[in-house]
Amino acid sequence: MSINSILHSAISGLSASQAGMQTVSTNIANVGTVGYARQTVSQSASVTGGAVNGVVVGEPSRVADKFLEAAVYQRAGTAGAADATANYLDRLQALLGAPSAESGLSSRLSAISSSISEVTGLQGSPEAVALFTGNIQDSIDTLNGLRGDVANLQGDVDSEVADTVTRANELLKKIHGLNAEVARLQGQGMGTSGPADERMNALQELSGLIAVSVREQPDGRVTIDTGSGQVLLDRRLRQLSYADSGIAGAQSSYSSIDIRFAGDDGVSGASTGTRIESASVGGKLGGLLDMRDRVLPGFSEQLGQVFTGLAQTLNAVSNAGTTLPAPQVLHGQSNGLIGADRLGFTGKATFAVVSAEGTLVAKTTVDFDALGSAATVDDAVAAINAGLGAAGSAGFSNGVLSIGAASSANGIAIAQDSATPSDRAGVGFSQFFGLNNLVRSETSALVPSGFVAGDATGFAAGQTSQVMLRGANGSILASQTLTAATGDTWGDVVNQLNSGDLAAYGTFALDDKGRIAFTPKAGSTGATISVPADNTTRYGTSLSFSALSGLTGAASGLSTAQVSADFLNNTARVPLALLQADAAVGGKAIGSGDIRNANAFVDALLATADFGKDGKATVVQFANRLLGNVGAQASLAQTTADNTSARLTDATTRRDSYSGVNIDEELAHMVVLQNSYSAAARVITTASKMYDALLDMV
Repeated sequence: MSINSILHSAISGLSASQAGMQTVSTNIANVGTVGYARQTVSQSASVTGGAVNGVVVGEPSRVADKFLEAAVYQRAGTAGAADATANYLDRLQALLGAPSAESGLSSRLSAISSSISEVTGLQGSPEAVALFTGNIQDSIDTLNGLRGDVANLQGDVDSEVADTVTRANELLKKIHGLNAEVARLQGQGMGTSGPADERMNALQELSGLIAVSVREQPDGRVTIDTGSGQVLLDRRLRQLSYADSGIAGAQSSYSSIDIRFAGDDGVSGASTGTRIESASVGGKLGGLLDMRDRVLPGFSEQLGQVFTGLAQTLNAVSNAGTTLPAPQVLHGQSNGLIGADRLGFTGKATFAVVSAEGTLVAKTTVDFDALGSAATVDDAVAAINAGLGAAGSAGFSNGVLSIGAASSANGIAIAQDSATPSDRAGVGFSQFFGLNNLVRSETSALVPSGFVAGDATGFAAGQTSQVMLRGANGSILASQTLTAATGDTWGDVVNQLNSGDLAAYGTFALDDKGRIAFTPKAGSTGATISVPADNTTRYGTSLSFSALSGLTGAASGLSTAQVSADFLNNTARVPLALLQADAAVGGKAIGSGDIRNANAFVDALLATADFGKDGKATVVQFANRLLGNVGAQASLAQTTADNTSARLTDATTRRDSYSGVNIDEELAHMVVLQNSYSAAARVITTASKMYDALLDMV
């Protein structure tokens, strides 16, 4: 080997040692930098003419394990979804308050039972009755307050959805730019560590927002797909487009998140034809969508179910009772029927006119079976008028039934027949028409409709209702718009539902109370129905398809509910007495001090109520079950969030242990490089002496 070759090898050794020490210095300088992957210098032998004559030093490269990085991305998505869910369930639980709090829903409902028990113990004292009605109103106010709080919480979630979409777009744009930089550097044979590290940090943050699948390409770029398969980034940038309504509160439906092509500057263009519509997208965004579209609406619907059960329970007893003196006029509320509608009642009910002292002035017992199956509401009104004669009269106007005594000195009382009580959809005549309702609502009849397949819908031609089906994860499975036509029946509506897009996921049928029930198919278990848009009104009675169909508890009428103003302001008394339906004219029909109906309130509140698809339970049990479910979900969500966070930390630690900087290792490597540098320097010194010796010889 020539002296020149020896010098060349030694100089290349010096250069390699210097490059190595520079890389080690960079590593040590970034020992505390989050996301920094340590660098290493590649070295190879320089061969010329078959002989090794030095070292070739390459560009510094990152030390990274793609599988460990992929594990971090996957676990970040799971942790992001779990954290979002736990956060909002915790906020929901905070809105409900402690189970033992006096202002809590359970305490309010229990107070109703306690106060009616006091009414019986205090023989119907005005103060005890006022406490009873006040507790009912407090419970309705609490339910309404919770409904409003949940709506506001749903609005907060939607705002955070918009913020998350904005941040995801920023990260996608950043990663797209870093892709181009990595590809350029790699194409020029230069090191890509800086932009690659920055890209990895952006990918980790993005994977926490959206569950992503990341694949590295031969040119150094990465492509990104969502967990559900939509492309977010390849050689062309995409951006998420979400039309935030800006409304601070809940909405019946929300626009989907459109995926659009975008220029390098991030300006959105044409749609890709794919959308993000459900929690299946994963990450924080998936958790937020699940809360907004499934969890919170489901809770609001069940609040409506609590109210429905409470109102029907109280109104059933209220309509079975009367007062002394009885009210001169019993004024009902709209239930969607008009005079020409099928009456649909079986059994009997007694309508009586009584004096201020409780003496029976006149009465008539209407046998609805005897009126025939073709009888109309007008026929029932005529039968009442015929039976009461000049003592009293009934009228049906604008969908509201009223019965009044002819003399202001008398009042009206109604009683069910003890053997064959009147019945339509499981409720009596007085309750069905809301004649003596303790709880009223302007947007709900507070009773099942009792419609059968042959009954007309009564909606004007062209009026529409949108029925939407969401899967167990909140995704929209199908949506169908029902358009009313002249002569439509409820059977036609059910047939439309069973022949449309929704039929692929389940079947619809009218139950024995006139409610439209949805039975999901095996593959659609957990799917829920909602009615996000509805402009129908039955014969102008203000009651819509959603209010009459019973498809969703969101149309319970809670938003406009209150205790009847007459009871609250003491212009009318709570019906604590019972009419003696078998009393003879001139005999005592209502006894002084009669509070037997107060005991009926106690019994009714302890009895089970029908909550439709949610089964049967007492009102307090149903409410406690609802609140308990929220508590259990919140606890489970927090545990899941803690577990997923720990798993993410473990994955990050493993990645960083492999690719991160260990200062002891770097210092040891620096010692090796220093020794290598010294050895190369000694070779140069030796070669220099050899040159000197040769020159001296000459």
